[in-house]
Amino acid sequence: MPKVKYAELRKKTIETCLAMNASGINQGTSGNVSVRTDEGFLITGSGIPYARMKPEHVVEMDLDGGYRGDYLPSSEWRMHLDIFKARPEAGAIVHTHSVHATALSCLRRDIPAFHYMIGVAGGTSLRVSGYAEFGTQALSDVMLKAMQGRSACLLANHGQICFGPNLDRALWLAVEIETLCRQYWTAMLAGKPVILTDEQMASVLKRFKTYGKQSGELDKSQASAVLAPVRRDQPEGGKSRSRKQERRPA
Repeated sequence: MPKVKYAELRKKTIETCLAMNASGINQGTSGNVSVRTDEGFLITGSGIPYARMKPEHVVEMDLDGGYRGDYLPSSEWRMHLDIFKARPEAGAIVHTHSVHATALSCLRRDIPAFHYMIGVAGGTSLRVSGYAEFGTQALSDVMLKAMQGRSACLLANHGQICFGPNLDRALWLAVEIETLCRQYWTAMLAGKPVILTDEQMASVLKRFKTYGKQSGELDKSQASAVLAPVRRDQPEGGKSRSRKQERRPA
């Protein structure tokens, strides 16, 4: 049997789909997952249960809207295509119909900065797009507008969509978005949430530039965005510690 192109990425895409459903943020085959390649992207096939999905069911597409193989791509392929074309930082995309995100998308109301973690999507609110029918170019258009300066948005009367640099981070963000939607829903049931100010969120967004990154992933301009503890050991071949070495008496 010939080797499948992008075999490892296809396998990782299926694993992401299974993890997406296991986490409770998606049901059946309503969601879809994609990942960028050197030639375009891979996306889950249309209507194929994730438990039965094989590498050949993950469809290869180019950035001109063409596909290869015997299986049709997800009906939402346009959204994925347009994000990959418009946002070069997007390495992978997750779209789900998670319960609370979908419920709030039906209210057609942006979610404000009721919690500082709203900044994980890149701004001071989680926007809701205008409504358009699934699988259409119109949906892609309203989605891209809602995602300006953001890595996630709610899709009116539909669900949520987000992207990250890779599949793990995209799935992590999708879970975070659903968690925020559930928290906001709960807070509204209890009363009127207190919204963080623009100044408070500006500080949060600055610190989020290094959120979740390890020292090897930081450049010099980012090193002080989040205060790190003092490193007590010294890497082999290192010239200095992360802070000034303690002075000893002569």
